Amino acid sequence: MVKIKRALISVSDKAGIVDFALELHTLGVEILSTGGTAKALREAKIPVIEVSDYTGFPEMLDGRVKTLHPKIHGGLLALRDNPKHMESLKEHKIGLIDMVVVNLYPFEKTTQKPGVSIEEVIENIDIGGPSMLRSAAKNHRSVAVVCTTSRYSSIVTELKENKGSLSEKTLQELGIEVFKETSHYDAAIHRYLKAHILEKDSTTHGFPHCVGLNFVKIQDLRYGENPHQKAAFYRDGNETKGLAAMKQLWGKELSFNNILDLNAAVNIVKEFSLPAAVFIKHNNPCGVAENDDVLKAYRQAWACDKLSAFGGIVAVNREIDLSLSKLIAKSGFLECVVSPRFSLEALSVLKEKKNVRLLELPSLRENLLQLDFKRISGGLLVQDEDALTLDEKNLKVVTKQKPTAKEMESLIFAWKVAKHTKSNAIILAKGKKTVGIGAGQMSRVDSVFIATRKADIHTAGSVLASDAFFPKEDAVQLAAKYRIAAIIQPGGSIADEQIIKTADQHKISMVFTGLRHFKH
Repeated sequence: MVKIKRALISVSDKAGIVDFALELHTLGVEILSTGGTAKALREAKIPVIEVSDYTGFPEMLDGRVKTLHPKIHGGLLALRDNPKHMESLKEHKIGLIDMVVVNLYPFEKTTQKPGVSIEEVIENIDIGGPSMLRSAAKNHRSVAVVCTTSRYSSIVTELKENKGSLSEKTLQELGIEVFKETSHYDAAIHRYLKAHILEKDSTTHGFPHCVGLNFVKIQDLRYGENPHQKAAFYRDGNETKGLAAMKQLWGKELSFNNILDLNAAVNIVKEFSLPAAVFIKHNNPCGVAENDDVLKAYRQAWACDKLSAFGGIVAVNREIDLSLSKLIAKSGFLECVVSPRFSLEALSVLKEKKNVRLLELPSLRENLLQLDFKRISGGLLVQDEDALTLDEKNLKVVTKQKPTAKEMESLIFAWKVAKHTKSNAIILAKGKKTVGIGAGQMSRVDSVFIATRKADIHTAGSVLASDAFFPKEDAVQLAAKYRIAAIIQPGGSIADEQIIKTADQHKISMVFTGLRHFKH
């Protein structure tokens, strides 16, 4: 147990600090403090000694130097059971400091201010705070170090129970917590300065030599992909967009697989500016439609593959109102419904479905560019996000038969869906709605076969999108058998000449994109 006799308090976030300091004072703890924190404590009639009076050295350089002094760090770092250390403190008239209460300048919050200058950002890089935290944490056997406001209550409780002392276990937990906090802080500074100084004028750059990942846990999950796997949901650093901003309005806790499917649904629905609906099952679309009328878009997406959509996820890029909620309620069991907004009437209807989860994501239509990470055994693969959109000016009609304007519109729609479907991906569409989807097969012709089987009677006159080139003409021959009118694909196969010839023989128009969208 360590008796707390003297504490140094210097906090940026002053929430709860007056009450905490008052409890320390009541327990007989002498309090050192700086600047605004000292002022707040004095105004609350809590006795406090200014650090500048304690060290005999004034704050200087507009507050940049306050606590960087041997009387502070000596009092923190000295080993209490080392006679030489204690003799050195006595020689230099340095007292022991048993507790440090510090939270850091709000660097990340500052970077998010509209129009913030690089000068202001740099001024919010804390120096003294991390230094004190690390000194105290290094000597956590003898010094209590408090870096989060959430710890105040439990620490006061333990101090009262133990007559002003803290246990070894608590000291260890507090010390280890510091290094998590300071590593997060330093990583945020590195990311910001690298992006806004080193890469400010660069349009292209390579990947860093080392990748530091900084994710903060949002919640523990019931289990992972399977019940025997533990899992949790993390947000990217201080990110407040994407699924991290999602608000659950109804339903039981989200599962690992729910979140994966929600991510897939949101990524697809973002592709469309008009009202759109996307049904997802096992990370693949099983129905997508875009329409001027959101009700029609929902009906068309649902009709594509009702069997697969059952028990799936649906994303809609418009508000869910009373009319749409009634339609959703009739669709059978759905795991999740995500939308930018739900009307009160819609919520009333959908909450009658006990097993559905209702998620509101106001930023659903915003694109959030980020790196894509794929964990592999012993390492990590990193790539740019597949955010490249199709430039229609670069489309090349390679067959004698030209697609009509409506067919071209449908081809582009199908191509957007193929981008988000597991390879090998084949999308059949009519207008701006899918009628058949073949996904995740080892051979492309098998994906064509599955898509045509799903589409059934709707294959005639439909268009086909393939996420990558055809290695041979068999898929085109199968498309001809089912009277598919037009095909869009990247091109680039050594068999392109024969594939185009086959399309011409069957009067199928074919468009090359020059762009591939593998999704593994």
